[in-house]
Amino acid sequence: MSDTQAPVPAPAHEQAPATRAAVAEDTLSASVPRFLVEIVAWAGAPWALWSHSVVLALLSVVLLIGLPTAFGMPAAKKHSPPVAITARPAIALELLQPAAACTAAFAAWPPAAAYVVVALSVVACALQFRRWRWMLGRGSAA
Repeated sequence: MSDTQAPVPAPAHEQAPATRAAVAEDTLSASVPRFLVEIVAWAGAPWALWSHSVVLALLSVVLLIGLPTAFGMPAAKKHSPPVAITARPAIALELLQPAAACTAAFAAWPPAAAYVVVALSVVACALQFRRWRWMLGRGSAA
């Protein structure tokens, strides 16, 4: 073996573990329920508001889709947001979706459907706890 060759790296099981992942773990099993809640919010909020005000109904869709698209925490999802925000406001924006979905479901739909939406929202939020802890840890470390 000559002196000009690069050293061979240690096997993966012998390497030190990374202290913190560069990107939040956003698994399919966690992102699918979150996306379903978003769809319910996007459909339910305007549905509940339409009879009161068409402008409010349209504004609700713009806010529910536009705010999380424009603002977000870098590395919290696979895409980079145009406007970077810290963990707490990012989590609050994510909680806006299930809050709107549940509120709209009780205002516009039969109680049985509203309870299904609440259950889906609780499951979706519970599946986000690991990601939210990562976000809060990353936000305090930065």
